[in-house]
Amino acid sequence: MGVAPESFITEIVEKDLREGRYEALRTRFPPEPNGYLHIGHARSIVLNFGLALDFGGECNLRFDDTNPETEKEEYARAIEEDVRWLGFTPTRVLYASDYFDQMYECALTLIREGKAYVDDLSEEEMSALRAEGKPSPYRERSVEENLDLFQRMAQGEFPTGSRVLRAKIDPAHPNFKLRDPVLYRIVHAPHYHAGDRWVIYPMYDFAHPLEDFIEGITHSLCTLEFENNRAVYDWVIENLKGKCGLPEAPRPYQYEFARLDLTYTVLSKRKLIKLVEGGYVSGWDDPRLPTLRALRRRGVRPEAIRTFIHKTGVSRHEARVEMELLEEVIRDDLNPLAPRVLGVLDPLEVVLTNYQGEEWVDAPYWPRDIGKEGNRPLPFSQEIYIERSDFSLNPPKGWKRLAPGQRVRLRHAYVMELEDVVEENGEVKLLKARIVPGTLGANPEDGIKPKGVIHWVSARHALPVEFRLYDRLFLTEDPEEGGDFLKNLNPRALEVKQGFIEPSVAQDPPDTRYQLERLGYFWQDPVDSRPGRLVMNRIVPLKEGYRPS
Repeated sequence: MGVAPESFITEIVEKDLREGRYEALRTRFPPEPNGYLHIGHARSIVLNFGLALDFGGECNLRFDDTNPETEKEEYARAIEEDVRWLGFTPTRVLYASDYFDQMYECALTLIREGKAYVDDLSEEEMSALRAEGKPSPYRERSVEENLDLFQRMAQGEFPTGSRVLRAKIDPAHPNFKLRDPVLYRIVHAPHYHAGDRWVIYPMYDFAHPLEDFIEGITHSLCTLEFENNRAVYDWVIENLKGKCGLPEAPRPYQYEFARLDLTYTVLSKRKLIKLVEGGYVSGWDDPRLPTLRALRRRGVRPEAIRTFIHKTGVSRHEARVEMELLEEVIRDDLNPLAPRVLGVLDPLEVVLTNYQGEEWVDAPYWPRDIGKEGNRPLPFSQEIYIERSDFSLNPPKGWKRLAPGQRVRLRHAYVMELEDVVEENGEVKLLKARIVPGTLGANPEDGIKPKGVIHWVSARHALPVEFRLYDRLFLTEDPEEGGDFLKNLNPRALEVKQGFIEPSVAQDPPDTRYQLERLGYFWQDPVDSRPGRLVMNRIVPLKEGYRPS
């Protein structure tokens, strides 16, 4: 299996290389540094970098930074960090803004050849004429006038938004994108990378093909929303190849694939900004979000994300992927590497009336089906904590946990049966119970077997933990259901519990992932957790119906 998922794109690449269309493959991942990457971007990252690895080519990380008003160095650094965290090393880290001089020369070339003109229309006026397929009244300006105006635009003579440079193609073209698209606009704003040198900036449709051509990109891979833009991409390349420092051949070609969409979340940058700036989440790394840094903080491994991209594949068919698939992939990734330990999220104290002192049980880290060796000493004492939900005074039919007259086995330890319940104001505050003698690793001699197995920790030895239980961010598969996605926010997407975990974890590296038996996969929050003040994030719950091995 290759690094990139097999798809129609891998077939195109194989054919192009086999037939000698290109000597070597060169791709790029070209994000705009105006926000943080999310899991939807992972498909493009894995595809572009994976193809380069599979075919012995190159892949650049290129910041498509042509909009000074929204882009920041902070975002550029975060993007590069996320790409490297996913396991990929760019051949080069490049900036579109480093090509501004050459792009400017290319624009002058088009003007001199009568293929571009300066337009004074407002954005609203231009949109109205384009919709009607009518030409701008400024379309027939002379080459000399257009050169003069464009150079004066570049010198900062005109205010922001007052003029643009447009391609002179066809004002009534059937493809709306080819109706004299805008190539340059005026923006009086400093650029995070280029500084104050420029007050005119190229539009995406002009810059992107030039960036690819300058870098020698062979296959320019975009998501389907750019399918109609391909005509402009080709027009720019065909009209500028062999000019303004560009080669004659080989030229890049654009191919489109379906973007990744996921249930129970949003991947729109605009909506993610609304969630962050509106205080609905704590920041871009809030583990409820689908951003790569949020998934990383939650405890998801990059290997799981790469596997998820393989499972969802690459095609031209738009489809929303079920969140269940991502959760399944994360569980499958963690299952063979997460040692099993005991923790209690919502503790209920139990005093064992017929047990004194303490002992240390030799408990395995791994179930039999994992096939790994490894044990740890697990303390057992007179006072233990169990999960409050594992006890019922009036159990429903089929109850297999602790109840009056019903035995349970404590995981790795004894069989226990209830003696008394201490209540306060109608709430159970304490349980008194007894262990059945001789049941450490053995069934009761009286033949009355326990109904089920529950987890526990020794109250004397357990470490206090703030458990953060993360769930799906929205209540509905489609957060847009009903019109306002904010109304579908899940109020229980984060629940905080003050519980306990067995003491063995104190000796482990802080990035250790665990399976808390019967509860899910957890790890220490890399931001807030400290020795002596543990904070653990639930990475993903266990499958429904889980039973301990």
